[in-house]
Amino acid sequence: MLDVSGSMAGTKIGQLNHAIREALPFMRDSADENPHAAVEVRAMTFGTGARWMTPNPVPLADFSWTDVTINGITDMGAALKLMAQELSVGRMPDRGLPPVLVLVSDGQPTDDFVSGLNALLAEPWGRRAVRIAIGIGDDADLDVLRRFIDHQEIEPLEVHNAGDLVQFIKYVSTVVLKSASAPASQPADSTLNGTPPPPPPPPPTTVDDDQVW
Repeated sequence: MLDVSGSMAGTKIGQLNHAIREALPFMRDSADENPHAAVEVRAMTFGTGARWMTPNPVPLADFSWTDVTINGITDMGAALKLMAQELSVGRMPDRGLPPVLVLVSDGQPTDDFVSGLNALLAEPWGRRAVRIAIGIGDDADLDVLRRFIDHQEIEPLEVHNAGDLVQFIKYVSTVVLKSASAPASQPADSTLNGTPPPPPPPPPTTVDDDQVW
């Protein structure tokens, strides 16, 4: 779930596109380590409104990246409502692992974030999802990102330079994917009940690129 609002213009949006392209091979390698789980991917952008870049889930092996561009304000609440629709029980598979939701933003919501979050958490698959957030720059609303994550052991990943972003996109696309897909597949009713999945391992703490936004 990618913030493409006007504040992402310039270096940020370019590095976001670069980071996702760089992460795709690592994602495929992680998925290949667990052939019992069929991994599918979707990408959403939100700026003025929210939209799916991929109309339907795409097998990871077939997923390709199309660069995103800037579009207006930060309708994060609309993005969460759009995600909630797709995580409704009727649209999800009968058997499955908890989805991994990665929210990337550099600012504050400009619409009704709370109603969007409530809609997401009202869905059983939304509650069970592994929710990770990446806050880009000093203006990212970390409190909002913490509310999205809703897990006392997981903090938003804070990005302050291009190197951070590349490493953290790789991190959430590989380590989190690996940890979420490690167990054998189980029926939906057992997936949707019980305790939340354990938190992922801590992210990397060093970067090679010192370009600061």
